[in-house]
Amino acid sequence: MRPETAPVSQHEKALEIYSSVKRVIVGKDEEVFLFLSAFFGRGHVLIEDLPGTGKTTLARALARALELSFARIQFTSDLLPSDIIGVNVFDSRKGEFEFRKGPIFANIVLADEINRATPKTQSALLEAMSEEQVTVDGVTYHLSTPFFVIATQNPFEQHGTYPLPESQLDRFMLWLNLGYPSREDEIKIIENDPAERVEFLVQPVADADTVKRIIQAVERVSVSEKILGYIMDIVEKTRTHPEILIGASTRAGIHLRRASAAFAFLKGRDFVTPDDVKAVAPYVLKHRLVWKRWDVDRFDSRAAAIRSIIDSVCVPL
Repeated sequence: MRPETAPVSQHEKALEIYSSVKRVIVGKDEEVFLFLSAFFGRGHVLIEDLPGTGKTTLARALARALELSFARIQFTSDLLPSDIIGVNVFDSRKGEFEFRKGPIFANIVLADEINRATPKTQSALLEAMSEEQVTVDGVTYHLSTPFFVIATQNPFEQHGTYPLPESQLDRFMLWLNLGYPSREDEIKIIENDPAERVEFLVQPVADADTVKRIIQAVERVSVSEKILGYIMDIVEKTRTHPEILIGASTRAGIHLRRASAAFAFLKGRDFVTPDDVKAVAPYVLKHRLVWKRWDVDRFDSRAAAIRSIIDSVCVPL
């Protein structure tokens, strides 16, 4: 669909990126759409799913389509913060310390199995995700632009894992679940093995400057006072709901606005509607709420519970 008032070239380029990425993520068009909504909304994504469902392939495909630098960090129990950020090394020839950058300085960073690292190592991402910078020995280093963290974690595996604290979870704009594809799509995947052919199937269609222009276009998407009020109503509802112990933060409201704007832009509009907010809200909120009932802790149960909360909020006319 061609947008009516949004910059045509930016929208078409964003859809070209979407089409390029979904060539290797078969049967998950909605998830890829949401994934790019976070990327163009200047957010980060946490993907929780079983091994072999395409989490790493999705990250690689995005980096390939955008010709951006990509770094994969395998999180383990012995990983140190300096392994992520970098370290000062003494150069005997110069007689001074020299900072050697870690993998966090890539445009797209895949934090694979993030919950296998200790809380101290997990916290190394906090400043980077919030302020797009890191501080080492009192010196601040700015990260590459754009900067996008994709973190993965496997469900059900508890031995040797450290659950992400609320402060870390709150930094992620969306929490996605890819899940198994349909039978027909899985047959195609087994036959063609797209994960091994990312470099062949995904051709570069944009660069960092193009991404920056798309992000600027998303920031110009109009969010009316009524929509802002609707977002606030949803956030407040989570704070007063009888089954929720801890509701959504102010950052959750900011992320909900930004994700809704990016979603609307990808749909070809320069304004946000209540349907845009409804579409992204479950994925923005599900990892931020602390429930009183243990049986709501499952991924699908959280989504259903949040949708019921959203449906109970009056939609602005």
